[in-house]
Amino acid sequence: MDSNQINNLFLRSALTEENPFISTAEVGQWLQKRKDTVEVDVERIAFDKLNEWKFDKKNGNLHHLSGKFFSIEGIKVSTSVGEVLNWEQPIINQPEIGLLGILTKKVDGILYFLLQAKIEPGNINYVQLAPTLQATESNFTMVHKGKKPLFLDYFLKAEKEKILLNQLQSEQGARFLKKRNRNIIVISENKIPDNEYFVWLTLAQIKKLMKYDNFINMDTRTVVSGIPYGRYTADELRLFETYNIKTNENAFSYDLLRSTLDFDSALHSFDEIIAWLTALKAKYKLQIEKKSLLKLKDWKIGESEIFHIKQKYFKIFAANISISNREVKSWQQPLVEPVDEGIIAFIVKKIKGVMHLLVQAKLECGNYDILEMAPTVQCITDSYDISEDLPFLSYVLNAKPNQIKLDTMQSEEGGRFYKEQNRNMIIQADDDFPMNIPENFIWLTINQLSMFLKFNNYLNIQSRSLIAALDFLQEFEFISGDL
Repeated sequence: MDSNQINNLFLRSALTEENPFISTAEVGQWLQKRKDTVEVDVERIAFDKLNEWKFDKKNGNLHHLSGKFFSIEGIKVSTSVGEVLNWEQPIINQPEIGLLGILTKKVDGILYFLLQAKIEPGNINYVQLAPTLQATESNFTMVHKGKKPLFLDYFLKAEKEKILLNQLQSEQGARFLKKRNRNIIVISENKIPDNEYFVWLTLAQIKKLMKYDNFINMDTRTVVSGIPYGRYTADELRLFETYNIKTNENAFSYDLLRSTLDFDSALHSFDEIIAWLTALKAKYKLQIEKKSLLKLKDWKIGESEIFHIKQKYFKIFAANISISNREVKSWQQPLVEPVDEGIIAFIVKKIKGVMHLLVQAKLECGNYDILEMAPTVQCITDSYDISEDLPFLSYVLNAKPNQIKLDTMQSEEGGRFYKEQNRNMIIQADDDFPMNIPENFIWLTINQLSMFLKFNNYLNIQSRSLIAALDFLQEFEFISGDL
């Protein structure tokens, strides 16, 4: 298939909620049944009870004896951005590239995505809808001496023409040190074996389920965010509107769809965006030095957790974990626990007739290249004070009900983070919202953001979570036609 055919497949699936295998309303019941069949236990233990982990007295790291999986290390951060220019903190170092893969099949011209009901120790509700395959390199090379992950060969042995999406994307830059995953979508024409923990859904169903709290896990959201839907000129879109969509042109979901497809009506050109980001990367500085966990300023190591002396940001604790349906039934590991919830939000506004998102260039200590494109607002709730006037935070928190287009709680990755969630919001700006914005902000269309998703380390994981949730079927009916 060429790129146009692939884009059309994705677009049709994003505009089709009807599913002969399972309705959207039935997915919740199906997921609950999967949860009822699995036993999960997460017990907090002392660090010296971690069987295959130890504190290295020489460099002060907490690492696995195999040298695989991940380690908890200390860093000293110096930057020229923001009010706090120097700090120290623990961070997760996981240099291997994980694999996040979704297997798809085409039925009657519609693309279906195979998701699994995956149990993670850190999930708030334990079970969420995850990609077909979600594994670190240590997992799929079976360092843990467990079973090989299901469907692994579909991705490792995929023929080039069967790969619909293939990207490297970053994880949380405030928690991981330069961590990346391979996001991959593969189409199969062979019969795929049934499994009671896996379900076939359209892309529209997946997006609809993101309106519910903690239903679709972070790894599914990051893979879905990178899906391309094609690029259309304004003239081509007028034909598309005429023949394929029955809608009120003022409907918000229609505006999102047009912003996703329209590539020539944006406020800024591609060259202008690159110039903006390049200038900021040249201006801002970020220096990271390794430092022993045992010597971190303002952090303490207790018998069973690593914590900040002011009880802020996050903690790291040791856990004994048992999950009855995993490749390995029980194991021990450190988990990162937030002190408070976070908030991430995009403010959106119609400019030149096309919906634009207000994007910020955000520095985080674990970023590969200093800055990544982030939501308008991204912060931990215990780390801000509205009186400090964090840009646009007050506007988001005081939005009128009719401006709030998305408002859900979404979990972070449950394999490393324990019950960490962010409030995900989309806020439509009113007519009086200023066009004059700080230098590290820019207005971009969804199509432009999708273009940057083709490259490594441009959009952070929080922005991808919100982009994945953009629903094109909220207020209109798609009429089948040629695309």
